[in-house]
Amino acid sequence: MTFSVPVLVRGYELDTQGHLNHAVYHQYGEHARWELMRAAGIPQDKFIASGIGAVVLESTIKYRRELRGGDEVTVTCEFDWQEGEKVFRFHHRIVKLDGTVAAEITVVAGAMDLRTRRLVPEPAEHFRNLAENPELLGL
Repeated sequence: MTFSVPVLVRGYELDTQGHLNHAVYHQYGEHARWELMRAAGIPQDKFIASGIGAVVLESTIKYRRELRGGDEVTVTCEFDWQEGEKVFRFHHRIVKLDGTVAAEITVVAGAMDLRTRRLVPEPAEHFRNLAENPELLGL
């Protein structure tokens, strides 16, 4: 199952050419990630209270089509767990209502122990233990 959230492109998010500013694509991806976590039963305060914080290590965007003010899009989010690694990935697609893919985002992330400031060795286990609906996280 692919999780998704609807987003309306707002006028204040546009650049001088009248299309969505490049940095806002990252914000749409982050919004989808936190909404997925919340739906899985891990709201931000619960996650931080566990002593673990999420860290983005790399983010790549492939821009496919421009977005303009008033466009309605769906932002998808899927976890991609890397067995035996300290990192995992998020895959996002930003899709217009007509099915046109506007952008694809891949994020490499980790779960950092907030006390030691080091990545935890098995992030999937931490997420599984916190989640009320781990299947939404691909666990």
